[in-house]
Amino acid sequence: MSAAETSGRQLPRHIAIIMDGNGRWAKQRGLPRTAGHQEGVKRTREIIEECGRLGVEILTLYVFSTENWRRPPEEVSFLMGLLEDSLMDEVERMHQRGARVRFLGLREGLSPQLAAKMRAAEEKTAGNTGLNVNLAINYGGRVELVEALRRAVEEHGEDLKAGFDESLLEKYLFTAGQPDPDLVIRTSGEQRISNFLLWQIAYAELYFTPVLWPDFDRTELAKAIAEYQRRRRRFGGVESVASERAESKENI
Repeated sequence: MSAAETSGRQLPRHIAIIMDGNGRWAKQRGLPRTAGHQEGVKRTREIIEECGRLGVEILTLYVFSTENWRRPPEEVSFLMGLLEDSLMDEVERMHQRGARVRFLGLREGLSPQLAAKMRAAEEKTAGNTGLNVNLAINYGGRVELVEALRRAVEEHGEDLKAGFDESLLEKYLFTAGQPDPDLVIRTSGEQRISNFLLWQIAYAELYFTPVLWPDFDRTELAKAIAEYQRRRRRFGGVESVASERAESKENI
């Protein structure tokens, strides 16, 4: 039994993960970077299954950023091919466990084949009521905000002058309708958020670990959750207010 299950504290409703370190994992073993990405897919599968088993409501995974297009063309091509080849197999596994899949990011720039598989995955799992899995592909936090503003202007035009606020903007984010992440995990030892969910993680707890993504298993996830459970979330207020807000969110 994991540390998270024995602590007696509330699980984070929404966990977001920056999956970093595939290339370094491969380099340490004298393997091509592609081998690290392949191993990373296996770890992604394990963490999705574990979050579903624990009862986490939402898991958001940073799969491919808008900045990742700057990588060597052969690596980008491999990653896109890996996504396309493995997507429906992984979606079928998630579907069998009752998970719902949602993609965050821009569809423009992706191959028609990959975009079609993404649509099919969302349609296939739309009625599921288990773990919500957000896969951020061709995603950037700044792009998301620009896109949200663009759509808000298109739909509301001059009316924005009178009624523009946070709640209106949130309706146009890729994560619209979902609670913000409670816990953000970044693997590989880097301590930055890399343009990930810039709006949504304003009050998230951040957890950085030196463990490379292909080595981030169930035990490492339990450590991250246990650390989250030891923290007191204040949301900009004093501790008594923070406790009340945290408890109210946990009881939703």
